[in-house]
Amino acid sequence: MTALKILARRPLLASAATLALTAAALLAQPLPAFAQAKMAAASAPAHNHTAVAGTPEAPVNVVRDPTDLPGPIGKRGPQRIKVNLETTEVTGQLADGTTYHYWTFNNKVPGPFIRVKVGDTVEVALKNHDDSVMMHNVDFHAVTGPGGGAKATEAAPGESRGFEFKALNPGLYVYHCATPMVAQHIANGMYGMILVEPEEGLPKVDREFYVMQGEIYTEQAFGTKGHLEESYDKLVSERPEYFIFNGTTEALKKNPLKAKVGETVRVYFGVGGPNYTSSFHVIGEIFDKVYTMGSLTAAPLKDVQTITTPPGGASVVDLKLEVPGNYILVDHALSRVERGLAGILQVEGQDNPTVFKDYNPQRSAQSAGH
Repeated sequence: MTALKILARRPLLASAATLALTAAALLAQPLPAFAQAKMAAASAPAHNHTAVAGTPEAPVNVVRDPTDLPGPIGKRGPQRIKVNLETTEVTGQLADGTTYHYWTFNNKVPGPFIRVKVGDTVEVALKNHDDSVMMHNVDFHAVTGPGGGAKATEAAPGESRGFEFKALNPGLYVYHCATPMVAQHIANGMYGMILVEPEEGLPKVDREFYVMQGEIYTEQAFGTKGHLEESYDKLVSERPEYFIFNGTTEALKKNPLKAKVGETVRVYFGVGGPNYTSSFHVIGEIFDKVYTMGSLTAAPLKDVQTITTPPGGASVVDLKLEVPGNYILVDHALSRVERGLAGILQVEGQDNPTVFKDYNPQRSAQSAGH
């Protein structure tokens, strides 16, 4: 493989001087940051850290499994909680036969689900991986303080930064990288959620899931095979080629949400964005309770078909499962399904003809197989 192909495929660590110039440009001039990133990547010397960064031939698995979240905290007094985040730049599989260079928290999209309790003191340690090209940081929407912690965590490649905050307000909150150009860092995968449980906790459910929606802006058209490049023009024009749940077009199809008839399910849903509001909907189900905009202290809405969640926002939905089958998770701006945005809630158990009865189940089964 030629050096030119290696550099095009994998932005790698720039010299100290280049990093200093790039960081200054990024912080002082938000809009040109995309161009600065390309310049830094082009001038970076090649390194061979395939195991960490991945390649188009051997991509990193960036998918965040929807079950990958800590369980309820329960009743306890305030504690000091440590949160460790590492920012990485890795090549992952975006779709079947298609790879993309993601920027991540802890190698996954979204970043780790963080769970604390109101009154806790949260100590955040952020390390920017040695092999990164870009500066990165983290802005927690749950923080009361300058930049949500962004300035306190602004880290060059190989650098560690940190801060602490007190969790004053219960709720479900987004966090994301806020290094200019902020939209670029978010679009490349740098977002996640933190749950601040209220003092009394949340009502018990049988299963909890973690789902986040995002957009990816590529030079190449949707469905193109091979390794895709990010597009500045499409990003600032808000014309994504891909819409994704949990990192890729197949994330919640190959890793479906799984539950059983009679169980109660809670979905912690957020939108990384950076630009599009979601109309989250589960086809064939009704949300029994909705904690709109991530507020856990307001009375939940009941019997809701579709929820609105803005970029940088979150919602919590509870539902009880009455009938077995596959239920499709979508944004009800349904053209986005054609650009990769769909997942599956797989419900097993006995049929319940008092709630739903199919008059021609064999034909329905054949249609489902197509």
